[in-house]
Amino acid sequence: MITFMVIVLILSIVMHEVAHGYAANALGDPTAKMAGRLTLNPIPHVDPIGSILLPGIMVLTQSPFLFGWAKPVPYNPYNLRNQRWGEAIVAIAGVATNFLLALIFSVVARIALAEGATTFYQLASSIVLVNLFLALFNLLPIPPLDGFTFLRGILPPKYTIAFREVEEKMQRGGIVTLMLVLFAFIYFFSAPFSKLVLKIFGVLIGS
Repeated sequence: MITFMVIVLILSIVMHEVAHGYAANALGDPTAKMAGRLTLNPIPHVDPIGSILLPGIMVLTQSPFLFGWAKPVPYNPYNLRNQRWGEAIVAIAGVATNFLLALIFSVVARIALAEGATTFYQLASSIVLVNLFLALFNLLPIPPLDGFTFLRGILPPKYTIAFREVEEKMQRGGIVTLMLVLFAFIYFFSAPFSKLVLKIFGVLIGS
């Protein structure tokens, strides 16, 4: 089951990133397509730390949840036809994909439970849980998460400058800043966040 959940995590992250690329391509930016990133093959998307090392550490330490990331799909916001809402649409595409996967497999889980197919119920439920966690986590308004980009994209233009400055400072910190934010989140907010995820998870699968 642990191996299965790691595989689900990696594939769900890949689908999340591919969704960003498809959204950008649909809005006029072919950057991800030209970079060969509009593929479900995990290899071009794998990030050694976010896709392998971090999930592996979480499994070995029996973390209450699994988390990771892939290489961000490149896109050029200046190529987007819709300059007002384009970035927000691209940002929310990944989250929407994870929510859609959670909804689809929640139906599968309910059907499997009704038919007494316990194994299929457990597998489908795992897919729901992983994708629900990824969707809700990425909605947090913290750079470089999608929630921050989405919020920046829907705010009036006069506020976006301050948001971009915060994002640039975070980016300059690189992986160190990202890891600090991640561990701060785990230490201070993981308990209430996990309760929220499990509550919604229970509603979806009917448990």
